[in-house]
Amino acid sequence: MKKLNEYLIPFVGLKLGKHQFEYQINKTFFDHFEYDEFESADVKVELVLEKKSLMLELHFKHKGTVNVPCDLTGEMFDLPIKGNLKVVVQFGDEFNNENEELLILPHGEHQIDTSQYIYEMIVLSVPLRRVHPGVKDGTLKSDALDKLNELKVSEVKEEVEEENEIDPRWDKLKQLLTDK
Repeated sequence: MKKLNEYLIPFVGLKLGKHQFEYQINKTFFDHFEYDEFESADVKVELVLEKKSLMLELHFKHKGTVNVPCDLTGEMFDLPIKGNLKVVVQFGDEFNNENEELLILPHGEHQIDTSQYIYEMIVLSVPLRRVHPGVKDGTLKSDALDKLNELKVSEVKEEVEEENEIDPRWDKLKQLLTDK
């Protein structure tokens, strides 16, 4: 996968202190990662890079919507998502990104690629179970729900009443207990 130049931040030329970056993420961003769970995406990412003398702190925040299928009905809908991520960047002998909150860059590195962190932050903010809001409040009209309502069992009461009737043979057995 090639690097996305828009998300490369050259931190060498930045002064000490806080620097803000904003990104508008859409479907083409996820195409670079070959991720096709979203039909479309509209997510705003705000990044605050705080440069200190020996390290960098990255504070990511995102908010927006992704178009996903409902797990119950298969209908597409815009799912609102939001989240944040904090990453500390230190400098060492070799590159190490094994810890999700700590990135170690080799001495002499002059830029940082933030695209992987943005990608992971957005993908992990999508819930495992995605339910259309119309299903929750009962306003969704779809073929799948119409078919489920058509096949719904409606005569449960008659079966319960039949179970409540007592077999006359049991009455005779109960008399044996009371005749003592």
